[in-house]
Amino acid sequence: MNKIKWLVLCIILMKMSIGHTEDLLTIYQQALEADPKLKTAAMKVQIGTAQKGQSLGSMLPQISGNANWSLNHQNSGKPSTANPNYQGTRYTVSLTQTVLDFAKFWDWRRAQEVENQYALENIGAQHELMFNVVEKYFNVLEAEDQVNFTESEKEATTKQLDQVQKQYAKQLILITDVYEVEARLDQIKASAIEAETQLVIAKESLKELTNSEPEGLFKLRNNINFKPLDGKLEDWIAVAKSENPLIAAQIRAIAAASDNVAVQKSRYLPVVDMQLSYNSTNTGYQSISLGTNYDTQVAAINVTVPIFTGGTTTNRMHEAQYRLSISQYENDSKVRALIKDTSDAFLSSNASVKRINATQKALESTTKARESLETGFRYGDQTIGDVIIAQQNEFKAKRDLSAAKYAYIKNKIRFLQSTGLISDANMVEVNEWLQAVPSKQP
Repeated sequence: MNKIKWLVLCIILMKMSIGHTEDLLTIYQQALEADPKLKTAAMKVQIGTAQKGQSLGSMLPQISGNANWSLNHQNSGKPSTANPNYQGTRYTVSLTQTVLDFAKFWDWRRAQEVENQYALENIGAQHELMFNVVEKYFNVLEAEDQVNFTESEKEATTKQLDQVQKQYAKQLILITDVYEVEARLDQIKASAIEAETQLVIAKESLKELTNSEPEGLFKLRNNINFKPLDGKLEDWIAVAKSENPLIAAQIRAIAAASDNVAVQKSRYLPVVDMQLSYNSTNTGYQSISLGTNYDTQVAAINVTVPIFTGGTTTNRMHEAQYRLSISQYENDSKVRALIKDTSDAFLSSNASVKRINATQKALESTTKARESLETGFRYGDQTIGDVIIAQQNEFKAKRDLSAAKYAYIKNKIRFLQSTGLISDANMVEVNEWLQAVPSKQP
């Protein structure tokens, strides 16, 4: 994370020359500082440490002191001279040390597992934040592309409408051709409204992470070599099971739940502790004046044997066993979800590479087809309907190519997250795929 901070500082000078802009690392740094989920995960680690300290402290010596001062009046039924007022004092210092208490030991073990669980969940929260930043950042870029494509198509269709209106005025085409272009233009305007709405939604989603409005986001470069993920899916699933921090955290949760069962079972066993105490007092039973101070030192071994607790101990043990079963079922569920997520991300990433190559060729073909049909329309060999369809196909290919590129990036980061291999280096790598100039704001 410190590496990210330094990288952000290093690119500030570059940004000053192109205005207020934000790349992926800048957004990531903002999210690190503002995301409440990440802060909550960090606080849970501190809670786990405090709980472990509490359980360890219960096994260490417990020292307490007590001081008492009292003003007493004794009435024995005799004349008042025999009923004196006197001051009473009592001082006690006590040390208790656990000698044998299995419940405290297993509770300490349980707290250790909980601390480790929270630490792994914190790592998982950091990984999730990386993915969320990438996903939401590129959702904004994709929405911007859709707005720009729609605007470009609207401009092209407006020019076509002007052209066919002039041709109709010269009685070179039918009025139906004009209507056809007008209808298409109205469709594009409706699509523009939807595209702008999706852009606002995408920006609000990114703002949720950073708590600030995204401005001037860098665009994706065109000359990126999108490579498929190497290796076999089965091997990557095995890596995900062993490296994913949330799965590791769930395993720790199972261990903690198992230790809690041991805690409850240990409450059936005797407890042995040692006690040392020192007592100094000048009052006795019912605060009777002893006339002088009496000092008492005690060394004792206390043995407590639980006999009957009204069923409380048994029901607590049953509850702990049920919670252990729940943790095991949750682990099964998370492992299955991880396998699915890893498979989806791996297959989708590699499919996106093929889709990028295919849509790139499709875009070249549809561009040539549109240009050819426009030429044919000018010479009267093609209808305006054919030109409109060709233009739609071209812009569809542009949208598909844009979506395929963003899908590859998001699926690759999702794959790295699921396998537990995502790191700041991956954020730097993706950031290098962005242009050093901001995207055009619609």
